Amino acid sequence: MQTHYSLHYGAVCHTDGVQFSVYSRSATAMRVLLYEDVDDYEPARIIELDAAINRIGDIWTVFVPGVKHGDLYHFQADGPFQPEIGQRFNGRALLIDPYARALAGDFLPSKDGVVRPPKCVVIDDHFDWDGDRHINRPLSETIIYEMHVRGFTQSETSGVAHPGSYLGVIEKIPYLKRLGVTAVELMPVQDFMERHWDGMSNSRRNYWGYDPLAFFAPHRGYATSSEPGAQVTEFKQMVQALHAEGIEVILDVVFNHTAETDERGPTIGFRGLENQVYYFLADGGRKYANYSGCGNSVNGNHPVVREMIFHCLRHWALEYHVDGFRFDLASILSRDRRGNVVPNPPMVEVIAEDPFLANIKLIAEAWDAGGAYQVGSFSNVRWAEWNGRYRDDIRRFWNGFDLSLGPIATRLAGSSDLYQVSSREPFHSVNFVTSHDGFTLNDLVTFARKHNEANGEENRDGEAHNFSINFGVEGPAEQPAIEQRRLIQIKNLLATLLLSQGVPMLPAGDEFRRTQLGNNNAYCQDNELSWIDWSQFEANADLVRFVSELIAFRRSNAALRREKFLSGRPELDGELPDVSWFNAAGLPVDWQRDRASLMCLLGRTTPTARECAGRAVLILLHAGETRQTFELPPVAAQMKWRVVLDTSQPSPADIHAGLDGPMLEGTRLLMPGPCVCCFVENGR
Repeated sequence: MQTHYSLHYGAVCHTDGVQFSVYSRSATAMRVLLYEDVDDYEPARIIELDAAINRIGDIWTVFVPGVKHGDLYHFQADGPFQPEIGQRFNGRALLIDPYARALAGDFLPSKDGVVRPPKCVVIDDHFDWDGDRHINRPLSETIIYEMHVRGFTQSETSGVAHPGSYLGVIEKIPYLKRLGVTAVELMPVQDFMERHWDGMSNSRRNYWGYDPLAFFAPHRGYATSSEPGAQVTEFKQMVQALHAEGIEVILDVVFNHTAETDERGPTIGFRGLENQVYYFLADGGRKYANYSGCGNSVNGNHPVVREMIFHCLRHWALEYHVDGFRFDLASILSRDRRGNVVPNPPMVEVIAEDPFLANIKLIAEAWDAGGAYQVGSFSNVRWAEWNGRYRDDIRRFWNGFDLSLGPIATRLAGSSDLYQVSSREPFHSVNFVTSHDGFTLNDLVTFARKHNEANGEENRDGEAHNFSINFGVEGPAEQPAIEQRRLIQIKNLLATLLLSQGVPMLPAGDEFRRTQLGNNNAYCQDNELSWIDWSQFEANADLVRFVSELIAFRRSNAALRREKFLSGRPELDGELPDVSWFNAAGLPVDWQRDRASLMCLLGRTTPTARECAGRAVLILLHAGETRQTFELPPVAAQMKWRVVLDTSQPSPADIHAGLDGPMLEGTRLLMPGPCVCCFVENGR
C-alpha cells in the first residue's frame, strides 16, 4: 500500500486517495475498515497496516488510493486487554476515528457481541464561503441567545420548511434580527449519542446532546439530508446565513467526557485506541474518575489529548467560521493528569494563547461535577465565564429569599468581586437568570419545586434549590391576578438582566414564556415539553416587544455596556460619577440595614455617534411586597428624566426604548409592589 506522510490526523483527502492517520501508543495492530453503505454490517474492504511501514512513532498512517469524499470507514485496533491497569483494547470493536469530520447512519443492532457505531465519513472541507469572515464583535457589545438547534424549530408551530435542523435555524433568522440578539449559543452540535447508554442497552433519549461521539463532526441528526457528510455543508450554510445578518455563532463544546461512559459502557472509539491516555482512571485503572457526572472524564491535560482539543477548536474556528466556544464543565480542563485542580493548567493556557483563536470568544462553565467551583477564578483575561453567582443572587433578590442590597448591586454592576481581582472586566461575566439547565423563566415564577417525574428517576434528578416562586399556586393559575404578578416578575428579571453590566444571555423562548411544566432537567425530553411552542410567541407578543425594546435600549446606551468596572468616579471631567447608589429615600445606601429598594445612577459616558450613548441612566429596583415611594437624590432631582421602562405598567406603557416615553414629573415616584423603573437623561 502506498504511503503518504501527513501532519494531519483522521482521514485527509488528496486528489488520488485518502491518508488515514490515528494515534495509538499501545496497539499491536491497526486496520482501516471501508464500507459501501451506512447500513452495512460488514466492511467491503479491510486495510491491514504494517507496523514496519505504516507506523511513525505512535501514529499509524496509511494512504489508500481511490477513496474519496463521502466514503465510510472505521478503525480497528488489536492490543492488550488488561482492565486492572486501564488497558481495554478489543480487536473486534469497530472504532470511531477521534478526528472524524462527520458520522453517518446510526448504531446498528449488536451482532456477535460487537457494538456497531455510526460510520465515519471522509470529508473534503471545500465550501464557497463567498467572503464570509468572523464578525469579531466585542464581548461588551454581545447579547447571547442560547438555542437548541432541534428544539428551536422542531414543533409544527414553528412554521418552517425544515424543522429541527440547521436549515430551520436559517428560516428563523428574521425573528432573531427583530429580537436584537447578536449571537446564538448552540447547545451541543458535536456529533453525539442520540440515546443514553444504560448498561448494555440504548434507552433514554439524549435530547440535550451532552454525550459526544466525535468532537470534530457536526451532529448528523440536525441535517435535512441523510447523504453522508451533508451535515457539514448545512452547518456551514447556517453559519454563513447568520453572519450575513450580523449574528455570531458560539458553540457549547463538550470536552469533559464522551459517550463511552464508565467501565460498563461500550468500546466505540477512544477506549479502544488508548484508554490510559484519553481518560482519567481510578482504582489502578479499573474504573473511571467521574468529574463530569456522566461516567468518565476526558484527561484534557495529557499532551496527546491537549493536542486533539487544540486541533478541534481550530477546526471549528477555521473550517466552520464559528465565533466562540462555551466550554461545558470547563473546570475538568483545570485538572492535572492526576485529577487535581491546578492554577494555570496547560490546556486552558494553550487555548487562551493560540494565535489562531485570538479573536475567538472563550466562555467557561467554571465548575464540574467533581466539586470544583471556579466562578471568578477560572483563568486569565482571555476567558469569560458563565456567572452562576449572578443567577443565584438575582433570583434570591426578586423571589424574596434575600432582600439585602449588596449582592444585587454587585451583580448589577458587573461582579467586580469576582473578576476585578484577576484583572478582568465586566464583560467577562456572562450574566443569566435561566439557561437550558434548570427552570425556564416562566417556570421560575410558576413552580416552587421541580416536577421531573417524566424523566423516569422519581423526581430525584435536577437541582432542588432553585430560588423559585409560584405566587400561591403551583403551576398554571386561573386567577388573573396571579398571572399578572408572574408577568411583572418575569419583566423584573428580564429588565435586571439587560440593564446589568456584563454580557446578558437569554435562553430561546424565555422571551415569550416558554414552559417545561416545571421540569428543570429536561435532558431526555425530545418532545413537545422541550420543543419551543411558537404559538406562545403570538400569545405573548407584548412580552416579546418588551424584550426586543429592552435589547434595543441596551445596544443604544454605552452606560449599560461599560468595558471597565464602575469606580464611583467620573468618567469625564466635571461630570457625574460613573455610578452612585441610593436607597428609596434618596440617601446613600446603608449596605448593612437598607433592604428591598435600590437606586442606581449611572453617569454619562464618552459620547459616540449612537443616539443617547453618552446619557446618564437612572435605575430603580423594588422587590418589596408593599408599595414604596422613591425620592430622587439631589443630584438626580436637578436633571430631566424620560421614562424608558416601568414593569408595573401594562403594554405598551411598560417600555419606551425609542426615547418617546413621558417625562418624569417631580422628584417622587411610587413603586406599587415589586417592579423595575428605568429613566434616561433627557438631553445634555
